[in-house]
Amino acid sequence: QVQLVESGGGLVQPGGSLRLSCAASGSIFSINTMGWYRQAPGKERDLVADITRGGSANYPDSMKGRFTISRDNSKNTVYLQMNSLKPEDTAVYYCNAVIRTWSISSYNDYWGQGTQVTVSS
Repeated sequence: QVQLVESGGGLVQPGGSLRLSCAASGSIFSINTMGWYRQAPGKERDLVADITRGGSANYPDSMKGRFTISRDNSKNTVYLQMNSLKPEDTAVYYCNAVIRTWSISSYNDYWGQGTQVTVSS
């Protein structure tokens, strides 16, 4: 069984910074792409950034400039550094990972429980 646990969310003022972490654990054979998504109330879940096993990052145009994704494969952990935060960044942020376990030969998507980020003065 695989678990993804996010941490680092919270309340921050506009212009502030947060660093989110997501650690994968369990019966993991290999982790491919990892990523961060966010969803505000009443809105769809959108990609924030993702990163390949080799460290190649991908950002939608709307997300470029303020956010940086990184990962530490030795710790099965992906990070999201968020700077210059704006109220419109307020959302639940979800960790995603494409993982093969020891018992299943194919890769499957796994999701964390989400962590709340609130940007407000």
